[in-house]
Amino acid sequence: MSISIARVTTLGLALGFSLVGLSACSNDKNQVQNEQATAPSATQETISKVRYKHIDYKTPGQTDNDHLYLEEVLGEKALQDVNKWNARSLEKLMSDPRFDTMQTEALEILNSKDKIPYVSYRGGEVHNFWQDETHVRGVWRKSSLESYLSKNTKWETVLDFDKLAKDENKNWVYKGNSCLGPDYKRCIVNLSDGGKDAVVRREFNTVSKNWVKDGFVTEESKGTMSWLDENHAVIGVNFGDNTMTDSGYPMIAKLWKRGTPLSEAQKIGQGEQQDVGYWGSVIELADGSREIINARSLTFYDSILEWVPMKDGQPQAPVIMPLPEKNNTHGLFKDQMLIQLNEDWRDFKTGDLVSFDIHDFMQDGSIETVTLVFSPDAKSSLYNVGTTKSKLLLSISEDVTSAAFAFDFVDGQWRSEKLDFPANGTVSIGSTNDKEDVAFISSESFLTPDTLWTYNTASGEKAKAKGLPAWFDASTMISEQFFTTSSDGTQVPYFVVRDKNVAMDAKNPTLLYGYGGFEVSLNPSYSALRGKLWLEKGGVYVLANIRGGGEYGPKWHQAGLKTNRQRIYDDFIAVAESLIEKGITSPKHLGIEGGSNGGLLMGVMLTQRPDLFNAIICAVPLLDMMRYHKMLAGASWMGEYGNPEDDVEGAFLRQISPYHNIDPAGQYPEVFFVTSTKDDRVHPAHARKVAKRMEDLGHDFLYYENIDGGHSAAANLKETAKRLALQHTYLMQKLAD
Repeated sequence: MSISIARVTTLGLALGFSLVGLSACSNDKNQVQNEQATAPSATQETISKVRYKHIDYKTPGQTDNDHLYLEEVLGEKALQDVNKWNARSLEKLMSDPRFDTMQTEALEILNSKDKIPYVSYRGGEVHNFWQDETHVRGVWRKSSLESYLSKNTKWETVLDFDKLAKDENKNWVYKGNSCLGPDYKRCIVNLSDGGKDAVVRREFNTVSKNWVKDGFVTEESKGTMSWLDENHAVIGVNFGDNTMTDSGYPMIAKLWKRGTPLSEAQKIGQGEQQDVGYWGSVIELADGSREIINARSLTFYDSILEWVPMKDGQPQAPVIMPLPEKNNTHGLFKDQMLIQLNEDWRDFKTGDLVSFDIHDFMQDGSIETVTLVFSPDAKSSLYNVGTTKSKLLLSISEDVTSAAFAFDFVDGQWRSEKLDFPANGTVSIGSTNDKEDVAFISSESFLTPDTLWTYNTASGEKAKAKGLPAWFDASTMISEQFFTTSSDGTQVPYFVVRDKNVAMDAKNPTLLYGYGGFEVSLNPSYSALRGKLWLEKGGVYVLANIRGGGEYGPKWHQAGLKTNRQRIYDDFIAVAESLIEKGITSPKHLGIEGGSNGGLLMGVMLTQRPDLFNAIICAVPLLDMMRYHKMLAGASWMGEYGNPEDDVEGAFLRQISPYHNIDPAGQYPEVFFVTSTKDDRVHPAHARKVAKRMEDLGHDFLYYENIDGGHSAAANLKETAKRLALQHTYLMQKLAD
């Protein structure tokens, strides 16, 4: 259980976009700081260094207010523009003979039976969500662990979402489930209309394989729902007027009793309108008892945790946990609550993972003893965490490659040992269950296919569970890590994946990928799609580990917050310039790609340094930084970007905002905007408005807005294959032809 709900719900559900095949793996698994990085926040000094030409639009047809109609998601005029841009762009890309070939290649990989079926383990069974050409929407299936570890796993269908969608005539997209242990018979299934974040929640019986008659059911809403026991759930959804925050997330948490209408649920906590959200969750202690923990997310990175005591079955007034507001909570292990610090606290430093006894707190509301679990150094950070019955598992990253460790709490102290998994890549803690000793751990690198391992934390036994085939020939390829110096002297790492024999003649088609925000780390990963559609066709792939991410912990991220954000963009520019200086590529052959927050990065590159690039894939982007906080979940991200209505922060945002800085006289590459009509996280108007501005000013661009798909810009594998083929055709046209 993770109580860092501000991050789970507004990062995992807000800006956690990955372009399958380029920035992430092709299967269905679920993913150098220096003293400059800790400098105080900049104001006008930083603003004055932004590389842009200020544009003040006053001409009719070019003013900011002329494009507000594009914020009407299904507005007739807006969709006329979208359909016009789609038709023009699809004709240009799909008429290229390479499109059909790449779409077929992508679909073959996406539908392959050789993908790793990543699983969760509960009650002696493994559960998996699977999509292929037969199961376009997907199927929830299960098997025994013994069968799963064999070559020919025998699967049993739990719920077929293609059949469900057909039976109900709905465009259902599966968004996960929450099941109540120890028998895991009762589950809440989340169903999205077309891929939106807002879901319908329905109670399902995994034994009878039927929807529970008169069970828990909600209307479509963003939010959370957690089991307290078989007859009670903690829920936060849209309860009606004045129950949602400005960010579009629940403001109230309630305790809902089976058999009663949601309107009669008891309120157990409430936040404020300006908060990101207020989330209820449930933790399970070692003795099997459950406690309610609410999280009030003040901003994206600041939250207050509250314990809701129960007396005679009734919730009492919440008790605030005396913790720093900047933290990530990683659940319980042996009743030790795990807190990762994003600010200094007591005798501990930013980035430390610490713990305290939950009973100590519940006794009198104070925390007497705090124990250090793990403290990173300047080159390391905590990558991810998993909890099992007998061990706490950590993946720890050093210079952007990681290793796995097992921790135990013995006699009031934490002890650890390094586990034996492949080095020089990424080792991720996968599915774990705090009531089981079986854990799943994956290892991969850019050129080594994923391997999924089982690790028994009680016995220490490790076994290979599944492995990806080699979808492309990596025998002639090499992966290298380099460091380049950013504008303020910071050393920024990046990876280059290429054929060993490429000539350093500045002619190599090169794709540079970046994100740079929300403490998201980009670690080495194997992608069959990247290899097949790009590397095998002579392309060079580059991954930039710029500030704003989490590669070197919270300080690496915090160095690029709000008015310090130009550092992130300067880091990316420094990587691009380094590639050119090395002769790997040249502006004519250099393309860049990013999605969501990475889409903002692409928009800034378009307006600040268009001379460096000949192709830009700008996917589900934020681009209007003066109105982002008024569209969908945008208000929740002011902790990252700043407040457009603040004098200093607003001035900075105005000067980096891509929508506001398209130069009528600028020389721009033909950028490719990719978005989705049903993205209810980042509004499609961001891409629409910049496309319209460029059209107003006579600049070339390509545009593809998928009607379904949500923030992933694709609702099923066929749509994903089409999108990837469009993007790679575009890259070939711009960088290789």
